Amino acid sequence: LLSRIGRSMRRRSTRAQERMGDLTAILHETITGARVVRAFGMERFEVDRFTRVNEAFYRAFVRMRRIALAARPFSEFALVVVAMAMLWFGGREIFTGHTLAPHQFVLFVTALLTTVSPTKSLAEVSANLQQGIAAATRLFELLDTTPEVQDRSGARALSPFREAIRYEGISFAYADGPPVLQDLSFEVRRGEVVALVGSSGAGKSTAMDLLPRFYDPSAGRITIDGVDLREARLDSIRAQLGIVTQETILFHDTVRNNIAYGLESASEEAVRAAAIAAHAHGFVQELPQGYSTMIGERGVKLSGGERQRLAIARALLKNPPLLLLDEATSALDLESERLVQDALERLMRDRTVIVIAHRLSTVQHADRIVVLEKGHVVAMGTHDQLLDQDGLYRRLYDLQFVA
Repeated sequence: LLSRIGRSMRRRSTRAQERMGDLTAILHETITGARVVRAFGMERFEVDRFTRVNEAFYRAFVRMRRIALAARPFSEFALVVVAMAMLWFGGREIFTGHTLAPHQFVLFVTALLTTVSPTKSLAEVSANLQQGIAAATRLFELLDTTPEVQDRSGARALSPFREAIRYEGISFAYADGPPVLQDLSFEVRRGEVVALVGSSGAGKSTAMDLLPRFYDPSAGRITIDGVDLREARLDSIRAQLGIVTQETILFHDTVRNNIAYGLESASEEAVRAAAIAAHAHGFVQELPQGYSTMIGERGVKLSGGERQRLAIARALLKNPPLLLLDEATSALDLESERLVQDALERLMRDRTVIVIAHRLSTVQHADRIVVLEKGHVVAMGTHDQLLDQDGLYRRLYDLQFVA
């Protein structure tokens, strides 16, 4: 009986955990997107959506608790039935069969009574155990998920970057989707600034994401100094990269710990120097507790420009030989962009840089510009060379400046 109750308890507990996950996801979306919700007048819609999911969770939770609470009455009923049977059988043997002495029967009943409380508790323990198993199963499914990109057997540490990065015939598609990159080839030599430009959806960010091996290409290979990245250890690749993106990721921690992320042993002087170089020191000093100020989830207490400058300070402190910049100034106002652009120029100094930008003014001085369209390289050259061609780069330039 307990086994059947346990199996039912596990199924219903799993459903309740799933509904709780849905509820938590909606709460997170609604709270983090509160400004968009208000701007579109969707408060009532979000309240109704939350109510529907909350009711589904409530129903799943009630079903689960019904099973859990049913376990104790069932166990007590079973104990009563067993006790009645024992009393009937024992009494009969004493009065009719004379095969059981009265004092033996009393001892047996006393021993039986001492097991009543533990047996009833056993039903509750079983119910709680099934709830825990259901919750643990969901957790372990996540923890046991195999990463798509892993170190190969025999992978070796990548030597410090010396010569060039090469994309050689790269093709890539997400899951079962259409190709995002097709036969992509270009080179980035040490000390160069290479820009990737193109319309939205051209594959610029995907091409950049392949370098730190967030994904592996479907075909072709990427090499650093002739070493295929799939033959190198992930940690040794990423140790040589600094990344600054448009969507700045900061953590619910102090300013100091966000700048020194991944470099916990960094000195206060080094953190301060990185902040000064990134034009972040000024506004950090004005915070209530300076570098010890908690900045909130995703840096919510800071402006967009301030968050971006902290991200640049973090990259400066890491001091990587290779730098990846993905739309790093596209979401900023003019004053913030000026400060961030100046900080970026300091960050790019004496480094090898791959940069993505919609604003072509930020990449005009790049050593080489790679123009992408629908995952293909359609042109390559300096700013002046590409303007002389009547191609996509010229059209993008005219749209931004001539019009």
